[in-house]
Amino acid sequence: MELKERTGLILMKGKPLTLLGEELKVGGEAPEFEVIDTTMALVKLSSFKGKILIIASVPSLDTQVCDTETRRFNKEAAGLGSDVEILTISMDLPFAQKRWCGASGVDKVHVLSDHRKASFGASYGVLIKELRLLARAVFVVDKEGIIRYIQIVKETASEPNYDEVFKVVRKLVG
Repeated sequence: MELKERTGLILMKGKPLTLLGEELKVGGEAPEFEVIDTTMALVKLSSFKGKILIIASVPSLDTQVCDTETRRFNKEAAGLGSDVEILTISMDLPFAQKRWCGASGVDKVHVLSDHRKASFGASYGVLIKELRLLARAVFVVDKEGIIRYIQIVKETASEPNYDEVFKVVRKLVG
């Protein structure tokens, strides 16, 4: 299956990159995906049915910006309530993710790997063609599986706008 190519959306150190996959829209249904967790167990979007999700895709946990972002989401997770789950998805191998989580004390965010099939990256339109990494992006999905917010971070070396993400989530929590 050939994936749609989209250009002009993201940069890495000022250099334009190509995203693969369809562009998702706020108000649309969140596509199913299959990734694996740090124990090599299969995880799907449907595993979190009935929860509000913050889904953050990052290029690699072993970079400073991704490390900072995931730690920030982990810190904020406690204050969001039991209806909210946070997923961080990267192409890092599950073994590297497990090591990173242990070293970083990240225990509230579900750190997941898309390295096998790029299922998440292709379904959410954030797979970087040139690098086979995921773009930095944040999706908020409501309890019914509807996308309520999308943020594709233009420069991969920049952090997302956390305030916008948490504002949307707090509205959904009510």
